[in-house]
Amino acid sequence: MSPVNDRDLDALDGLDPAAMRRQYRADGIDVTAIAADPMEQFARWFKEAAYAERQGALYEPNAMVVSTADAEGRPSSRTVLLKGYDERGFVFFTNYGSRKAQDIAANAHVSLLFPWHPMARQVIVGGAALRTGRDETAAYFRTRPHGSQLGAWASSQSSPISARDELERSYAELEARYPEGEQVPVPPHWGGFRVVPQSVEFWQGRENRLHDRLRYVRATGSDEWRVERLAP
Repeated sequence: MSPVNDRDLDALDGLDPAAMRRQYRADGIDVTAIAADPMEQFARWFKEAAYAERQGALYEPNAMVVSTADAEGRPSSRTVLLKGYDERGFVFFTNYGSRKAQDIAANAHVSLLFPWHPMARQVIVGGAALRTGRDETAAYFRTRPHGSQLGAWASSQSSPISARDELERSYAELEARYPEGEQVPVPPHWGGFRVVPQSVEFWQGRENRLHDRLRYVRATGSDEWRVERLAP
């Protein structure tokens, strides 16, 4: 993104959000060709999103908005990166002292949103978040760049700090203790969550706001999925 100057911004004075609209794509979801399982359908769409990224049409297809609610029902949302998915669910990693992790400890129900705007697509997941095992956490931690491993130790995520200098000093101390090439231990306060889906909605933008919305729903205590169409 090129630098923005005041003159560029002044040209947008009086911008009306209500007047901002795009006409979405005409082609929708072929119901006869969708997968019987939502994770298989997600894999198809995720590959298409990854291809769009390679073409420069989409940024970070594995970015997803994780929404949680605390014990009193107060919601919060943030963007994290999907780090794995299979028939068991969707995996991301975080500091277990963070706000999202504290919310999940009190209320395991979460929502995930994959906002693939350039493709006029969204995937919305509802389910319960469970901690991954330490072996799985350690295996992923070892794949992170050295700097990201140090960052997991340096930041007490979601906690107030006096200034950025405090964060950078902490990182510098860790960098001196664990130089490049030396193994960084897995932080005990850091690990993964797997969101086990109960519903997965595939949203495709269509003309005149008559979008396609197909939602896979799993009955409680069952491995069977049914697909329902939702009005846009």
